[in-house]
Amino acid sequence: MATKVVKTGIERESGWLYFLDKKGNVSRVRMARGGGKVRKTKPQQVAKAGVTRENGFLYFIDKQGDVSRAKMARAGRKKATTRRTAKKTPAKRKPVAKRKTAAKKTTTRSTARRKTTTAKTARRR
Repeated sequence: MATKVVKTGIERESGWLYFLDKKGNVSRVRMARGGGKVRKTKPQQVAKAGVTRENGFLYFIDKQGDVSRAKMARAGRKKATTRRTAKKTPAKRKPVAKRKTAAKKTTTRSTARRKTTTAKTARRR
């Protein structure tokens, strides 16, 4: 999948991050990990490679210490720009005619029941 671009034969040291800088040379910088304080150091140039990059490829330092490249899955396509449009208001619905509610039946207690309740309250007193 990956093809070698330049053979540099760099031997890696632990605690360092190796990368291809803007000029196409191999550089390294101290890794910040382990929770301890690490001084921020400027990148050190390790080897002059002079690689000119092409769109659609990912450049990296392989296990042998050489500069390699692999084709990106996106293949360097530009991202589709999405236009922001004003939010569309939902279509207005026609007003729904109110349903006529059935007339509520008034429930009247029977007079006999009323008399019994008053009789009960009278007994309690």
